[in-house]
Amino acid sequence: MLTRRRFSFGRTVAWLYLWIIVLITVFPFYWILRTALSSNYSLLAHPASVLPTGFSWGAFRRVLGLANSAEAIADGGSGTSVNLAPYILNSVIYAGITTILVVFFSYIAAYAFSRLQWKGRETMFSLLLTALMVPGILTLLPNFVLVKNLGLLNTYAGMILPGALFSAFNIFFLRQFMLGLSEETEEAALLDGAGRLRVMFSITLPMTNGPVTTLSILGFIGLWNDYFWPLLSTTDAKVQPLTLALAVFKQSSPQSQPDWAGLMAATLVAALPMLALFMVFGKRIVNSIGFSGLK
Repeated sequence: MLTRRRFSFGRTVAWLYLWIIVLITVFPFYWILRTALSSNYSLLAHPASVLPTGFSWGAFRRVLGLANSAEAIADGGSGTSVNLAPYILNSVIYAGITTILVVFFSYIAAYAFSRLQWKGRETMFSLLLTALMVPGILTLLPNFVLVKNLGLLNTYAGMILPGALFSAFNIFFLRQFMLGLSEETEEAALLDGAGRLRVMFSITLPMTNGPVTTLSILGFIGLWNDYFWPLLSTTDAKVQPLTLALAVFKQSSPQSQPDWAGLMAATLVAALPMLALFMVFGKRIVNSIGFSGLK
């Protein structure tokens, strides 16, 4: 027989707190959608409206380059439209190639720190951990000077290379996971004549598929949302990623008031792929981080 659960004041307060946190977290995304589906003229007249005011798809047409000047101005936008497709392609190239390279090199380094025996390994790893305490903003100026001296400004290589060869967090994360794996299978393969490279990629890599996937997803999301380094290293729209397109869209408005509906539509277009990616793989990411932490 079904038993009626006894009322618990503590449980009720906990659920109420969780729902409040969820609403606070979700509300900004709803407000972005509400603004993107509104007309700029209506937004000025009804700024506090909870529902879209002057419902219009014009903002999405402007950010996708589908609206002409007359349509954009009629909807309260600027006289120009911004085609986000090239910026999306640039973001895919920048985030995708950088993620592949940094995860690949981090995996190799983590394998060396966890499986290979060499003099000074622990000392070198301790020095590596100090990199986790260095704020990333301190490396921006040296990287900019290096990229400029190499003549790589306004190129994909200039954006990708500074962050593609090293990640202290990735190395630490993968090493902690590898230390918890059994070495018996690898030792058996070595006794059978397999080389280190074959063992590393044919045996160890499949066992670390979860953490590698997690780092790839987190890294891709972080690079997709990266703004400051592309802003420093690029001025040419041909290589600028999607995050910089928002600034381009704002600067293209001749009015004193920004094109809020267009900006929110562009923000939504930029954020939706990453939100979908995290929603699909979110549970796997959390489980992988928790498992590695226990190691």
